[in-house]
Amino acid sequence: MIRISILMVVTVMAVAMAFGVQAQVEKGAAQMTLEGGSRGLVPFTHRDHQERLQDCMVCHAAFPQQKGSIEKLKAEGTLKKKQVMNTLCIKCHKAEKKAGNKAGPVTCSQCHVRE
Repeated sequence: MIRISILMVVTVMAVAMAFGVQAQVEKGAAQMTLEGGSRGLVPFTHRDHQERLQDCMVCHAAFPQQKGSIEKLKAEGTLKKKQVMNTLCIKCHKAEKKAGNKAGPVTCSQCHVRE
């Protein structure tokens, strides 16, 4: 009975450690620059969003966790131009602002950087 308990504890710890390592590996870059079309590039604080949202699928349900996936889906016609920004980013930022929380930009010019 004691051996089974010890084996269960060791197994649970091993699984927890494996998931912890996996979570660290898949965090992605702390900062990213997203393609912003004719309005210019969009600096994106990826790590800040991860920490705040705690659920990657809030955003990544709309597009895969791969570099260039948004542009690829737009080119395929799966995503419409501005769909991610208007339905995810700005909508969330406005909701956070309305709730009285610190919020991100809500206008195009606050995000896009023209060179």
